[in-house]
Amino acid sequence: MSAYKTLKEETYEANMRLPELGLVLFTFGNASAVDRNKGVFAIKPSGVPYADLKVEDIVICDFDANVVEGSMRPSSDTKTHAVLYKEWNEIGGVVHTHSTYATAWAQALKDIPIFGTTHADHLTSDIPCAPPMKDDYIQGDYEHMTGYQIIDCLKERGFDHNEVEMILVGNHAPFTWGKTAHKAVYNSAVCEEVAKMAHLTLQINPNAKQLKEALKKKHFERKHGGNSYYGQE
Repeated sequence: MSAYKTLKEETYEANMRLPELGLVLFTFGNASAVDRNKGVFAIKPSGVPYADLKVEDIVICDFDANVVEGSMRPSSDTKTHAVLYKEWNEIGGVVHTHSTYATAWAQALKDIPIFGTTHADHLTSDIPCAPPMKDDYIQGDYEHMTGYQIIDCLKERGFDHNEVEMILVGNHAPFTWGKTAHKAVYNSAVCEEVAKMAHLTLQINPNAKQLKEALKKKHFERKHGGNSYYGQE
């Protein structure tokens, strides 16, 4: 039995949630989960349709993206996941999709504006879109540098990755993360739904105003603040 059985099962379940939630088509996406104690993460193998994916197919890698266990080639985005795990010690899961609305905003090189309380329930800023990748990044170790494209954008915007757990990679697609793989999947679904809502809002009213600060603060803090009261204790 694999020493990484539990980690593989967690990662398999996270990956299978993506098509269930309508976030991936064919093989357009991947989810990973980390085991900090073992210094590894698990990720979907490259190009395997979700309908064919099995727990034993999940690949184990170290934080330099070297395969530790698995007979299949890991996702082509493995190096991006590895960079995020290496640089951000607090995160436990990463998800990448090409979900329709979030990807459309990424292709348009636009942040997703905060128009309503659904958005504010999860973060109080626009969802940032990282600028197009620099040529030297593209010509170098592309997937590795995608990780730094994400990290650089958040630093430049002054965002804390523990608070803003989603980003659009310009001309590419969304990445999300969280303390667990389950939370990263949740954030991916939130990102897509908010992207869709923002698109529809601008179709209805191209001059729609962003949510006012008082409502941003109220809706975020009632779920996440020190005196939060959403949900059950």
